[in-house]
Amino acid sequence: MTAGGIITAIIIGAIIGALGRLVVRGRQNISIIVTILVGIVAALLGTWLASLIGVQDTGGIDWIELAFQIGLAAIGVSIVAGASGRKA
Repeated sequence: MTAGGIITAIIIGAIIGALGRLVVRGRQNISIIVTILVGIVAALLGTWLASLIGVQDTGGIDWIELAFQIGLAAIGVSIVAGASGRKA
């Protein structure tokens, strides 16, 4: 993976993670770093899931792939926020 690929993954992860946090109701007590990491994982899993059902590359914006990514980020943020909330 090149430096450009890493930077792109961080940027996309931050965007997907932030969108996932917007979908989840309430306050999430997780850091921005954790949000970015959840977003990166969600973006990768969402792309993989979209490729499994054959909608990874469509004409224009890949709305279905984006919906998968945001949905997975919302689930990830909920899980991480819930897990960190139980420890305190």
